[in-house]
Amino acid sequence: MTLLALEGSMAVPGLTTLEPGVERYRVAGGGATVLALDAGDELEVVDPEGRQPCELVAFDVGGHFDLGLLEVINGSTRMSAGPAPAAVGILSAPLTDARRVRAGLERVGIDMSAVQAASPLKLLDGDTPANISGRVIALDDLVCVVAAPGAAMSAHGGVPPTDLIAYVHRGEQTGIEAEPLLPTPLADPSQDFIVLASTARAYQVSAGDWFQVVDPEGRQCSDFQCFAVADLEAGADLCLDATITRSLMGASCPAPGLYSKFFNAKMQPLVEVVQDTVGRHDTFNTACNARYYDEMGYPGHVNCTDNMNQVLDPFGVAARRGWEAINFFYNTQVDDANQIYLDEPWSRPGDYVLLRALEDLVCVSTACPCDVDAANGWNPTDIAVRVYPAANMFKKATAIRMTADSEAQLTQETGFHPRTSAATRSFSEYCGYWLADHYTAHGAVEEYWACRQAAAAIDLSPLRKFEVTGPDAELLMQTCVTRNVRKLADGQVVYTAMCHPTGGMIDDGTVFRLGRENFRWIGGQLGYSGVWLREQAERLGLSVWVRNSTTQLHNLQVQGPSSRRILDEVIWTRPDQPTVSELGWFRFAIARIGDYDGIPIVVSRTGYTGELGYEVFCHPSDAPAVWDAVFEAGTPHGLVPMGLSALDMLRIEAGLVFAGHEFCDQTDPYEAGIGFTVPLKTKHDDFIGRDALFDRRDNPQRRLVGLELEGGEPGALGDGVFVGRNQVGEITSGTISPILGKNIALCRMTLPYNEIGTAVEVGKLDGHEKRIAAEVVRYPFYDPDKSRVRGLA
Repeated sequence: MTLLALEGSMAVPGLTTLEPGVERYRVAGGGATVLALDAGDELEVVDPEGRQPCELVAFDVGGHFDLGLLEVINGSTRMSAGPAPAAVGILSAPLTDARRVRAGLERVGIDMSAVQAASPLKLLDGDTPANISGRVIALDDLVCVVAAPGAAMSAHGGVPPTDLIAYVHRGEQTGIEAEPLLPTPLADPSQDFIVLASTARAYQVSAGDWFQVVDPEGRQCSDFQCFAVADLEAGADLCLDATITRSLMGASCPAPGLYSKFFNAKMQPLVEVVQDTVGRHDTFNTACNARYYDEMGYPGHVNCTDNMNQVLDPFGVAARRGWEAINFFYNTQVDDANQIYLDEPWSRPGDYVLLRALEDLVCVSTACPCDVDAANGWNPTDIAVRVYPAANMFKKATAIRMTADSEAQLTQETGFHPRTSAATRSFSEYCGYWLADHYTAHGAVEEYWACRQAAAAIDLSPLRKFEVTGPDAELLMQTCVTRNVRKLADGQVVYTAMCHPTGGMIDDGTVFRLGRENFRWIGGQLGYSGVWLREQAERLGLSVWVRNSTTQLHNLQVQGPSSRRILDEVIWTRPDQPTVSELGWFRFAIARIGDYDGIPIVVSRTGYTGELGYEVFCHPSDAPAVWDAVFEAGTPHGLVPMGLSALDMLRIEAGLVFAGHEFCDQTDPYEAGIGFTVPLKTKHDDFIGRDALFDRRDNPQRRLVGLELEGGEPGALGDGVFVGRNQVGEITSGTISPILGKNIALCRMTLPYNEIGTAVEVGKLDGHEKRIAAEVVRYPFYDPDKSRVRGLA
C-alpha cells in the first residue's frame, strides 16, 4: 500500500526509468512522507545535496511503534535518546504536507500520540556529503515515516532543509505489472474507479466537484468528453467543442491559470483545468474510430468512439462515427509543413489532470486501445478517475522537473503571493512559481513609468538560490563561473556567466560573498545550475556543499529613482554594515526591517531594470510583512507593484539578457552580449569553458546588437533578420519603448553585419513576404552609460 505520491517504473529503452519493483518518493525538506513496506522490502534514502538529516519512525500493522521492524543495512545511523522532536514537529505543523502525512497515518490506524512518544532512527546525520544514502530492510509489514527535519533558514543565515529521495525496492514483485501503484488521492474521493485498458466509462459529476484523470503507468491516452445535464434533459447533447475552446482561450489547449476553461458550442464553460502535471494534450483530432483502424489495415479493431457510444447511450446521447474529444496525454503537434504528427505521450506514472465541473455534468473517459502506433507507447494500459467533493480546495498548478529524472513539482506561490494576488488575477508560471503579469489598478505601461520616474516593486522570488559552503567553496565558484571570484570582498556581488566546456552558457546569475567559505549563487534556470555545481564538486573531489535555499529566501526588487529614499526609511543596519544610502552598486548588507528587533533581511543594490534599485531578501513567512513595510513607506513616493510585462520592457531597453531569448547552451557570453563577464586577460585561474572561450573570442561568428525598426510592429523572438535573401540574424527580444518612443529589438547578428548603421530587414510571416526596415544601433538603448543604475543621475 502506498500513501503518498510516487513515480513508478517504465521499462522502455531510451527513457529515464526505474527498474521494475522500484518506487521513488520525494521527501520535502522540512517535511515527511509515509510509506507502507512489506516484509523483505528495502528502503533506500538518498540525500542529493548533503548535510540533510533523515529520521525514520516505524509502526507495526497494529499501529504500535517498533523500530525493531527495521534492520539497518548502511547509513550514518544512530538512535535518538528520546522522542522525535524533529519528526513530531513536522507532523504537528499546520502545513499542507503535514496534514497529508497525518491523514495517511490515520488511514492506517496510527494515532498521533504514538508518533509523539516515538524515538526515531536517525538514518542520516552529520556533515554527510552529497548523494550519500542509507538503507534499511523491513523485517515485517509496517508503516514508516521518513522525515527530512530542519528549521526554517533565516535571511541572516542557517542551513536550509533540503529534499531527500526515498526509493522502495520491493522484495516481492508478483503482480506489480498487473496492479500498478496509484498516487495517493488528493483528498477523500466520492468516486474512485479504474477505466480498464481499451474501454470507456461514463460518470456524473456535480457542479463545483473536482475530478482527476490519472495515468497510472505512464504514456497512456484518455479521451474525455462531457455534457451539461441541463442540456441533456432538454434534448440537446452539446459536448465540449475543441474549436470553440481554442478560439476563446487563444491556445491549442487550456492550462491552469486565467485561460483554463473548456466550452461547448453555446460558448458555455463546462470544465476548468486546475492542475496539470503533463502539459501536452490533443484538441485537434477525434477519438480513435473504426475508420482510422480500417485505413491502417486493422478492420474490427476496438476503438474509443465505439466505446464512448456504448457507455453514453443510456444518457440519450446520439452515437457519432468519430467523437470530438479532449484527448488527455495524447502527444500531438503541428509541424512547419502544417502536418499534425504524434509521438509517445509525455505522461509518466501517476501524472494527472485535475479539473473542476462548472455545471452538473455527464462525463466519459476512455483508456485508449491504440496499439498500432506510438499514441500509447505501443502498450495500452488503464486510466484512473477520482472525483472529490466541492468542499475541497485545490490550488492552480502546472508541474516542472529540474532535470529529466526529477520528480514533478507543482507550481508554488511565493511568500509575497498573499499581497500580489489581492491586487491581480493575471499570473504566469515562471520557474515553478506564479508571478504577476500586471496589476489590475495599474497595467503594464503605468507600472513601467513608475519604475522609470518614481519606484516599482516586483516579486522575483523564483530566482534559484544556492548556499555554497565549505573549505573549497571559493575554488568551486572560481572553477565554475567566468568571473574572478577570488577578487570578491565580503559583502560584494558580481554578475557572471556559467558555461559548459564548449563555452555555451548554462546560466547567468550573481555570486554573493558572505564570508571566506560562504557564497550564495542566484540564477534563473530552474535550479539546474545548482545540480551542475554539485556535479563539478564531486568530479573534482572538493570539500563543499551546494544546498538549495530557494524555498527559504524570497526576494522583492524595489527599483526606480525613489527606491533609495523609500528603503532608507524602512531598513535598519548594524553599525558594521553599510546603510541603504551607503550601499554601493553590486554590494549587499545584512539588515532588518525597522529596527534591531525587526524582520531579518539581506538587501543588495542589484536589479533587472536599468534603474537605481535594490533587492530585499527574506524568509517567505516574513514576506507579507516586508511587502507591507515597503509599501507603507513607498506609497507617498509613488511606489506601485510591477509585473513581468513591464519588467520585460525595462530590461530590453537596458539591454539585459534573458535565458531562452538572448542565450542558451549553444550561445557563448560574447554572442549573448555579456562578454564583459569573461575576464580572460585578468583571470589566470582555469575555469570551465576557458579554452573554448578563447577560441570563440578570437574567432567570433555572431554578436548581440540593438535594432531600431520602422513602424509599430515589434520584432518577436525568432524573427529572421535579412540582407536581401540572406538571413544574417535573429531577433531575441523586442518591444515598443515608451520612454524612447521607438520600436527596438535585441538581435543575434552574424558578423560583419553587426556594425552600427547597418541597414537590415526583419522578416515577418514567412520571412520574405513581409519585411520591416531596421538599422543596427547602439545598445543598451536606454542610459547606455549606466549613469542611472550607478546612482549618478
